[in-house]
Amino acid sequence: MQIQYCFENISRSCEKNTWGNNIKIPMYIFMVSTIVTTIAGNLAVIISIAHFRQLHTPTNFLILSMAIVDFLLGCLVMPYSMIRSVENCWHFGELFCKIHSSTDVMLSTASIFHLSFISVDRYYAVCDPLKYNIRMNIFIVLLMITISWIVPAIYAFGMIFLELNIRGAETYYYHNVSCVGGCFLFFTEMSGGISTVVSFFIPAFVMICVYGKIYIIARRQARSIKDATNQLQFHMTLDGRKHFSRSRERKAAKTLGIIMGVFLICWTPFFFCIAVNPFQNYVIPSITVDAFMWIGYMNSIFNPMIYAFFYTWFRRALKLILLGKIFSLDSSRTILYSE
Repeated sequence: MQIQYCFENISRSCEKNTWGNNIKIPMYIFMVSTIVTTIAGNLAVIISIAHFRQLHTPTNFLILSMAIVDFLLGCLVMPYSMIRSVENCWHFGELFCKIHSSTDVMLSTASIFHLSFISVDRYYAVCDPLKYNIRMNIFIVLLMITISWIVPAIYAFGMIFLELNIRGAETYYYHNVSCVGGCFLFFTEMSGGISTVVSFFIPAFVMICVYGKIYIIARRQARSIKDATNQLQFHMTLDGRKHFSRSRERKAAKTLGIIMGVFLICWTPFFFCIAVNPFQNYVIPSITVDAFMWIGYMNSIFNPMIYAFFYTWFRRALKLILLGKIFSLDSSRTILYSE
């Protein structure tokens, strides 16, 4: 098959993908579906929390901020990544390539940071509920939100615009990777390692430790409830009490398993690639890294499902939004759940 280039009349032009429509069309359908679902799901969370006054709590502000991050990722990053992934060509200029790459790294990292801080919030809610309102006040939550935005922004834009991600491998990058019409997120051994630690390993370590502690406390609380039930509710049968306690334990294990499982499944392949690839002389094909990046993007679809769709208040808020009842007078004062 004849090689096609992004810009036929320019030397050192990147090669264009020569896939047929039988490959490109399913790719576009999948990616457009991912983008639309990401935007719609997170927009529903944003509208719900912003509109209904009962949802204006510190915890929900964390969820709101994360939904804004994932919403912007779907609006500002994914569409351009889609064109690049399918066509293997970048038609938007070198400056916008840097802006896009910086925004991509920033929002992806910010989303992961929010997941870590939400795990801390859940830790205090489960493990120290009596002091929860003191420890997780509005100031602390705003500080968490600020860190989740500012640190990834400084890190991402600083790394890309100062070209710290290619420092030490400039010769290799400009001779073997860079080409006209391309927009590649390239990492050296050092920058790949730092990126993996900052954007993945540290947040993942925090989440694993925190949710592990939550699970232990949840099991302990379930046993306490079982003991209290044995003493105070003599009318319940022994089998009923066992079923009640075990059901709580299974529910806690299932919820925590979904949270950690989705996060690790979505992001581990991509960060493994950028950490290992430089040490293996970049033997992992770019199409593989690109595919893993889209799997990571999909975590932004699952975030609203895990942290909002599981809440009763969100299902009720979503129903009111879809029925257009949020436009009625005083709809913001609607009671979505009992205190």
